[in-house]
Amino acid sequence: MEKRRVLITGMGTVNPLGHSLPQTWQAVRDGVCGIAPITQFDPAGQKVSLAAEVKGFVPENYLGKPE
Repeated sequence: MEKRRVLITGMGTVNPLGHSLPQTWQAVRDGVCGIAPITQFDPAGQKVSLAAEVKGFVPENYLGKPE
């Protein structure tokens, strides 16, 4: 297997592995997979039933609501 290098830029992230840099980095180190069954809608009848959803993210915890 060929080894690849990954470059992570920036200090903020919201993704399927975590809602912060420390959470994401720990999940990467632990080998966590961000892909799981779709929960945001019923995927019955679709060709795909897996997705990399961002779970439990509440934007209001990080950003103010628009006026």
